[in-house]
Amino acid sequence: MVIFAAFLGVAAIRLVRRDPDKGGRLIAFIDLMQSWIAQLVRLIMTLTPFGVMALMTKMAATSNAADILNLGKFVLASYLGLAIMFGVHALLLAATGVNPLAFFRKVLPALSFAFSSRSSAATIPLNVEIQTRRLGVPPTIASFAASFGATIGQNGCAGLYPAMLAVMVAPTVGINPLDPGWIVSLIAIVTLSSAGVAGVGGGATMAALIVLPAMGLPVTLVALLISVEPLIDMGRTALNVNGSMTAGTITSQLLGQTDRAVMASEDEGSLQNA
Repeated sequence: MVIFAAFLGVAAIRLVRRDPDKGGRLIAFIDLMQSWIAQLVRLIMTLTPFGVMALMTKMAATSNAADILNLGKFVLASYLGLAIMFGVHALLLAATGVNPLAFFRKVLPALSFAFSSRSSAATIPLNVEIQTRRLGVPPTIASFAASFGATIGQNGCAGLYPAMLAVMVAPTVGINPLDPGWIVSLIAIVTLSSAGVAGVGGGATMAALIVLPAMGLPVTLVALLISVEPLIDMGRTALNVNGSMTAGTITSQLLGQTDRAVMASEDEGSLQNA
């Protein structure tokens, strides 16, 4: 889908250059569709709390409390790993001249929506809008970063989660998880497998089912974690979205294309007023 979208973008650019009249109508149509989807996302954001309440009620009623308590340590370890990755993002932003605290304050609506919806793909329109309207990132960079962040660039679902499971399972089959060669192999497989993971709720489970067999590890742990999967998936999705916005912001900074006035602005109501 990402590759096909890239070809569509190239074709659109060629059409604009060769036939400005038709190209202009195409760009206008794309802008119209983007605005339409943005309004849909705002509507969903309004209704999301009610849906989340229903999902949490169902999970609490159908899950075994003892299992959830026994897996509590893994949930805490997962969120500790997520917090570390958010810290890595903050360091990267600071290294490129972006105030991490201001960045996180501006992207909070997208992180909140990603956390509650558990869908990186559904957050793409809001992701792009926040990058362009609050962070001063050009639309081309914002769209590219948001799209790739929902597929290949999933820091949480396709990166951190399967890597954590692999490190946990490795000792049970006699593998030293601290072996440098094994770590390099794990990084390579996690990176390659991320290209095939959908940006929807539960995508991390599919990523784990790809990585563990590729590393010669059993997949039984994945089944044991299903009961607490939604609890961890919310944080992972927020990390996915934050990673894509971080990538877009850093790229814009390095290329010198960031709108400094927008980046420095303290206006937090631009999304609602847009």
